[in-house]
Amino acid sequence: MPVNIADYLFTRLHQIGIRSVHGVPGDFNLVALDYLPNAGLKWVGNVNELNAGYAADGYARVNGISAVMTTFGVGELSAINAIAGAYAENIPIIHIVGTPSTISKQEELLLHHSLGDGKFNVFSGMYKRISCAIGEIHDPYNAASVIDHTLRQCWLKSRPVYISLPTDMVQKKIEGEYLKVPIDLNHPDNDAAKEDHVVGVILRNLTAAKNPIILVDGFASRHRVLEEVHSLIDKTKLPVFVTPMGKGAVDETHENYGGLYAGVGSHPEVQGLVESSDLILTIGPIRCDLNTAGFSSKTCHLDAIDFHSTHVTVRDSEYLGIHMRGVLRKIIKQIDLSKSQTNTKLTPRRVRENRDSSSAITQDWFWSIVSRFLRDNDIVITDAGTANFGIWETKFPKGVNALSQVLWGSIGYSVGACQGAALAARDAGDDDRRTILFVGDGSFQLACQEVSTIIRLGLKPIIFVICNDGYTVERLIHGMDADYNDIQPWLFTEVIRTFGAAEGSYKTYKVKTKEEISTLFEDKVFNTCNILQLVELHMPKYDAPNALKMTFEEIARRNSRNK
Repeated sequence: MPVNIADYLFTRLHQIGIRSVHGVPGDFNLVALDYLPNAGLKWVGNVNELNAGYAADGYARVNGISAVMTTFGVGELSAINAIAGAYAENIPIIHIVGTPSTISKQEELLLHHSLGDGKFNVFSGMYKRISCAIGEIHDPYNAASVIDHTLRQCWLKSRPVYISLPTDMVQKKIEGEYLKVPIDLNHPDNDAAKEDHVVGVILRNLTAAKNPIILVDGFASRHRVLEEVHSLIDKTKLPVFVTPMGKGAVDETHENYGGLYAGVGSHPEVQGLVESSDLILTIGPIRCDLNTAGFSSKTCHLDAIDFHSTHVTVRDSEYLGIHMRGVLRKIIKQIDLSKSQTNTKLTPRRVRENRDSSSAITQDWFWSIVSRFLRDNDIVITDAGTANFGIWETKFPKGVNALSQVLWGSIGYSVGACQGAALAARDAGDDDRRTILFVGDGSFQLACQEVSTIIRLGLKPIIFVICNDGYTVERLIHGMDADYNDIQPWLFTEVIRTFGAAEGSYKTYKVKTKEEISTLFEDKVFNTCNILQLVELHMPKYDAPNALKMTFEEIARRNSRNK
């Protein structure tokens, strides 16, 4: 039975697990939006395209994949920063762009939202650098194959894709029978002989090692191997550590969990355990500056095995075209360390609360007591400021999903991501799952409009706005007292009311002392999360988490070195 191209596309989105589509309406996507309900999809309707992209990123990190829809030119370019961040951090977002008709393109008409030169492939050309696939629908004859191929690439490569949907293609008919066959989202099997060889090499190295460890990084979760990671931990009983981007990927209540490793930003005992290992199994490594405390991590040496989505590296040998999933599964099946000389003893590190005598809420004190506030399966979002580094000190309960943007580091990202993450949890039926955002006052000002969407959707996150008078990270880099690192103080507790939330549907708090935040964390009503809540959390202007200080001291040291 024939279906419209829009029906086909949106039905495919539903089939791969998407339930809500983010975006902003525009004249080139309006007709297509009419078809979302037919496929069982809800339209979110964000306040701007940048926030829509951030929200789609957060939705994908919780749901596994997401979609955002913008209009040609002005809309898609407003979203490009968010999509670039998703590309850098391996987040699968399907970006659908409503474009002018194919006839308008052929006749090179001077349309609005264009550059006025009759060229309509300029913006899709920009997206080619930040998308793993471009699906351009030019005619109905290959529309189904273009859509299916593009969506499959998004899932398999865990990166954004771009689909252009011209206005005159929305209602064109194509064969609907294809929808009865699901898109194959299984990753192709590795070459069996090559995989067996790599597994054999790894097993020989593992059994010969005296004190091997496992280090889990961010791309382990992005490429969906966390089940294999935990099976490997259980089977080998090896000590396991995480990087900043890997935080939340491992059950931190597990008896073999040793802590967070980031070079000089680590606790001394964690740094000692990792750097004294004679074999490090790093799963999904991302060795960027802020994930390694200014490249101070010692995991790039020859005593390492790296598991990637496209290859595996064993010491100084690289095996291309091998996905880590198949290799990990075979290792789990075959590994036996019972007769090896492996020393697997590990004393779990306890969270140590900073007990400074002042009443002010200091960074190091706060992030240690957040451990007491969190509970199983919370979704925790931190922005690219003090929060991204402070959370290193927080020990997570079981099942916590941590969202951060350490590599791309676009400030304000977390506000949109909070909306997307909370919506993804609700779409999945996890209404009792708490979504908690920690964002600095400067970062919040960049994307605060997304609180309006949170209100309209009836979402109920807890938002902590860290008020410390400006851009703390930038102060540490340069200009401690420079006016360009200052911001205009806001009445943050008035933001929700300003965006039109009904009385009784939200609650706000202002806390300035340790006693006040401790009391709030123990408040049963606050912890219930049955309404939207915002906490204006005041901290000293020049205070910063120790991990942040250590990281930027290392970066400054490296920047000052002579060639």
